[in-house]
Amino acid sequence: MKKILFLLIILSTILLGKDIKTNELLKNLNNPEWIIVDTRDSNEYNGWNLSNLKINGHIKGATDLSANWLKAKYLSSNNKEILKQRVLEKGIIPEKNIVLYGTSTEMKDVEKYLKENGVKNIYFYDFEKNKDYDRLPFETYENYEILVPATWVKNAMDKNEIKIFEVSWGSIKDAAVYLAGHIPGAPHINTDSIEPPPKWMLNTDENLIKFAEEMGISKNDRVVLYGENVMASYRLAIILKYLGVKDVRVLNGGLDAWKDMGYKTEIGIVKPTPIKDFGSKTPLNKSLIVNENGAKQVLKDNKNSKLLVDIRSYNERIGKESGYSYMDRKGRITGSVWGKSGTKSTTLEDYRNIDNTMRNGYEIISMWSGLGINTNKELTFFCGSGWRAAEVLFYSQVMGLKNNALYSNGWMEWSEDSSNPIETGIEN
Repeated sequence: MKKILFLLIILSTILLGKDIKTNELLKNLNNPEWIIVDTRDSNEYNGWNLSNLKINGHIKGATDLSANWLKAKYLSSNNKEILKQRVLEKGIIPEKNIVLYGTSTEMKDVEKYLKENGVKNIYFYDFEKNKDYDRLPFETYENYEILVPATWVKNAMDKNEIKIFEVSWGSIKDAAVYLAGHIPGAPHINTDSIEPPPKWMLNTDENLIKFAEEMGISKNDRVVLYGENVMASYRLAIILKYLGVKDVRVLNGGLDAWKDMGYKTEIGIVKPTPIKDFGSKTPLNKSLIVNENGAKQVLKDNKNSKLLVDIRSYNERIGKESGYSYMDRKGRITGSVWGKSGTKSTTLEDYRNIDNTMRNGYEIISMWSGLGINTNKELTFFCGSGWRAAEVLFYSQVMGLKNNALYSNGWMEWSEDSSNPIETGIEN
């Protein structure tokens, strides 16, 4: 019996992470052999306090590996490979000492995943067991509050503090996801209203303001946007900010984030309540979106204080494909720099976690640094027609980067004019 008990103790030591105290963690915060990992919801890492702690944000210098990413619904074969690569990039490898923090369940789920992938030197840092955790340095993204968790949305809805909209491409008749179940009280917005076919370039300022009035949005409102395809909500968010809407937020992770919390959806169509006056006849934040001439001005100054950043796939960048069935010309804007995006014109893997939440901002900045993108410069992002670039611009705002902008019509507009300089082929 004693032998069995001894073996069980040894086995538990092998299988379970060891607890670590605040003093030991403080001692190793800047030790490159120790990797601190936040296993909580991504929103808590960003800055939201969802656990009733004395301090919000993440431990300074910590990376993230949310237990939410390990849910079966997110672990497609492609996502498994993305996650495995991200874990390596975060420095979570067998040779390092790995400290996990979060709830007991979150830590154990992440521990199980790591041990299945060969990581053994795992420690637990439990806030409940270490009441002096506020001795640790914490940090948040400067504007984390514009990227909201589902719990905040639910509370704000219950208090009638927000106007919420589901955003996607296509008319209400085509919006199968919306009709199957949407956040209660949310009208549907068809992106054709802000970028009409057949070219899907940005609508006129006059029509954009008219659109806001038809949707019941004034410049003084607090608006929350979401969708199944989260990219559409970021696209509209930047446009509403351009118009001058005071408080525009996006649900981090979109409709899935709402469902993950177990919150109810409703079926049927919710009609918006139009208003007569947006509060301004012209956009109040004109510098946020630039036109073709504005993009050319950025290129003139790209060696000094500005950069035109291409948020498209590698194959689009080198001219192997246009990325769109309605775009024929291929290549890149001469003088622009590549900022990555994803494997296709409809994806943004390089900027998202596998549950479609915003990727760790420090990893985004590190990626940019490797591409020659200096965040001290004013960055103007473009893609094919504005969706991917708008999402990246929004993330830059979350991180607190100032004076960045969107070349909204992007490659679609630039490539239409044969006199505009383009390049193709692999870059040096």
